[in-house]
Amino acid sequence: MKQFKMKQSYNYLLAVMAVFIISSCKKLDNYDAPSETLTGRIIDSSTGQPIQLEPNSTNIRIEDLSWGEKVGTTVIPQDLLVKSDGTFNNTKLFAGTYNVYPFNGPFVPHYSTDANSPIDARKKIEVKGGTTTVEFTVDPLLKVEWVGEPVIEVDKKVTVSFKFTRGTTNPFYIKDVARADLFISTTPILGNNYRDPNLSNSIVYAGVTGNTALGTTVSLTSKLPLGANRTYYVRVGVRTADNVGLRFNYNAPKAVVVP
Repeated sequence: MKQFKMKQSYNYLLAVMAVFIISSCKKLDNYDAPSETLTGRIIDSSTGQPIQLEPNSTNIRIEDLSWGEKVGTTVIPQDLLVKSDGTFNNTKLFAGTYNVYPFNGPFVPHYSTDANSPIDARKKIEVKGGTTTVEFTVDPLLKVEWVGEPVIEVDKKVTVSFKFTRGTTNPFYIKDVARADLFISTTPILGNNYRDPNLSNSIVYAGVTGNTALGTTVSLTSKLPLGANRTYYVRVGVRTADNVGLRFNYNAPKAVVVP
């Protein structure tokens, strides 16, 4: 009988603790769900248009200054992926004050603590009232442009012509041109990590040899013929030897219809 009563007391204690925990959580979780929107674009200073990027490679960093001031500590930032067309959109932010800046892209950064080239061009943004729009203008490491239209050869291979020039005068970010790539895919989302390796092709430059191609017309042809009666997408990426990931600068994708 005594054992039965002890068991009852134990179960009662567990029930009271559960009610207390649930009640405490309800008291702590009294914030409305985040519903503010931050949207915008990263503009390429060399074209005045949204910058062309590797899909899922570049981020917008969002630092919540309001919360940091409240708790008296540094808050871990949020990173928002930027689309390959240079646009971004976050619909789940709390109203507040934020430091916002683009990073991890093929451009001179808006924030760097490197002693050789310290930069702090972060934007302090008030996010409130539904939708807040912000734009950043960046200097790309390289500017990549189409020269004419892609050409379908008699053997069904595709040839593209393009040129690339420097996009910045900052000496810390002027590096030797390392390679130029023709990326080919059956979808408009394409780049170094989104391509058909059997069709895509590249030119790899040794040392300073790539610098001699700056401002000249360069051509690349697919490795193999493209399949008939299909639509492909082509794009050129060029990168410098900056040794920070595979940071290609791109031109905009073009559709190629193979008869």
